[in-house]
Amino acid sequence: MTLSQTPLSGGIIRSDRQMADSRSIKYYDAGTVDRSAVDQRPYEERPGIGELRLDLLTGDWIAMAAHRQGRIFLPPKELCPLCPTKPGLLSEIADTNYQVVVFDNRSPSLAAPASDWQLPEIDGIDTPLVDAAGKCEVICFTDDHETSFGALPESQIRIVMEAWRDRTREISQLPYIKQVFPFENRGEEVGVTLNHAHGQIYAYSYLTPRTEKMLAVARAHKAQHGRVLLDDVIARELEDQLRIIAQNEHWIAYVPFAARYPFEIHVAPLHGVADLAELSDEAADAFPAIAKEVLARLDGVFGIPMAYIAAWHQAPVDEGRDVLRLHWQICSIRRAPGKLKYLAGSESAMGAFIMDMKPEQSAAQLREVKI
Repeated sequence: MTLSQTPLSGGIIRSDRQMADSRSIKYYDAGTVDRSAVDQRPYEERPGIGELRLDLLTGDWIAMAAHRQGRIFLPPKELCPLCPTKPGLLSEIADTNYQVVVFDNRSPSLAAPASDWQLPEIDGIDTPLVDAAGKCEVICFTDDHETSFGALPESQIRIVMEAWRDRTREISQLPYIKQVFPFENRGEEVGVTLNHAHGQIYAYSYLTPRTEKMLAVARAHKAQHGRVLLDDVIARELEDQLRIIAQNEHWIAYVPFAARYPFEIHVAPLHGVADLAELSDEAADAFPAIAKEVLARLDGVFGIPMAYIAAWHQAPVDEGRDVLRLHWQICSIRRAPGKLKYLAGSESAMGAFIMDMKPEQSAAQLREVKI
């Protein structure tokens, strides 16, 4: 359980420890903090690795992770495994306080495979099963159980951003990783099982269907026009000025022209980069302000906390980095107080989304919120 420390940008220090069951945990702190606390829980065997199966009708890889059925579900506050350790609670975090922590998921959908692992070639019905290679981490945004990501001070969000950058950079070096995906689920309506403010980082050994589609469209645009697609999208938003809801020197936030959800916001750096690891320190420093404004506007639409999924789209590790650009997609399924947009027949079965309001309408509602 030797402590190692790594200086990052913004005066942030990463301290690495080992948990009782051999998982790794990383503390991210603004400044030097003693992180020598030891996990006092008894050793437990880790779950085995799941498997990937090919959906023959679509060509999509599906992860089978039956061991996740027993994971903890909406525990009371006093038993929250993401709170710091305290008398009566030995949590996932051994220390009695923290700023931001990242640790390996206790019940991962994807895990480290054997050293000779390879994704098999697709061969129709003869395509073999393969271990569900990848990596799943939990990122806790704060040790305060009662708050949310958007309510954090800008200095705290900056630490979260540094953790995202660091994890993208490090996980991308694993030989079996093709794509790194940080995201946050907020609200029980979108499937949250722990109410403590946190996100996750999934790293896949294959390209996800949405990324494959985005990559194909971006390559076609570059071949036809000689320009990066997201750069052109942002240029149109700047010209139209109809769907922009927030902007600063380094970032722009807008409702996309063909939004799929009642309230959907994209946040992108004005200087396009392939992934979080390529963000400049100046852009990282400017992110917290626009993140807080966007989430405050989202919560202000109906005056209630909005359930959402916030997803970082970034280029794959080893392809498409010349055409895909980083952006943060926030989707809320709430269309009115007490009413949700369900992904019903058209959306769930056909993947064909139907919107009940124009993006320009939701952008106007978001801009009108008094912050």
